[in-house]
Amino acid sequence: MVLSDMTALVTGASRGLGRAIAYRLSQDGASVAINYAQRRDEAESLASEIRNSGGRAITCQCDVSNVHEVRGMVASISAELGPIDILVNNAAILHRGDLDEYDQAKFEEMRRINVGGIINTTLMVAESMKQRRFGRIVNLTSIAAHGTSLPGTTFYAATKSAVILLTRRFAMDLGPFAITVNAVAPGFILTDMAAGLEDLIEKIIGVTMVSRIGSPDDIAQAVAFLASPHSSFITAQTLTVDGGRMDYIAHP
Repeated sequence: MVLSDMTALVTGASRGLGRAIAYRLSQDGASVAINYAQRRDEAESLASEIRNSGGRAITCQCDVSNVHEVRGMVASISAELGPIDILVNNAAILHRGDLDEYDQAKFEEMRRINVGGIINTTLMVAESMKQRRFGRIVNLTSIAAHGTSLPGTTFYAATKSAVILLTRRFAMDLGPFAITVNAVAPGFILTDMAAGLEDLIEKIIGVTMVSRIGSPDDIAQAVAFLASPHSSFITAQTLTVDGGRMDYIAHP
């Protein structure tokens, strides 16, 4: 298995994309640390599923926006599973709203988690990666950062645009140490959060080239590639995985 003897940390991995990513990395041979903020039962369920399939997994509760908690989490993972080789920065929140619905407190919460969380986790794992001259960091952004016409994503998109810029800057900082930093930008993915959005799903299918919405495994496959030895000459890139969405804001 391509990730044998490696340790992966996936933030926000108790459900949705994070869960699919953590499971996929485990199937590729990595020992997986499943980070969660609140959903302990779901995180433990995933860890059990991985162990039952022959993999190795632990859970770790941590608010990624708190650098002190992140430092403790990374130390704990390193002691139990070994130094972190793969970091997947998936944890994020979405508060819907456009200009006339701006809420400063909600925006600041998104910024702390969606942007600050990536800074904190990357900072805490980077030193060990630099010492060992190896590392794979994959950040989850969103096609909202590219500017889709879907309403309600203005300020979420701003935080996810920051993720793309941080990906490039961190890749430049860490590249001399053989550490790659890339991002994956998912399109609309069918997770439990999409329940009850049938009308929206049909609308999005209508503006997607492959005429379907994505599954969590579509994203997990992309992340697994960027985490693997096969991607060693790829860094500072954002891989868009959206089935060919056509509803981007653009000048004619």
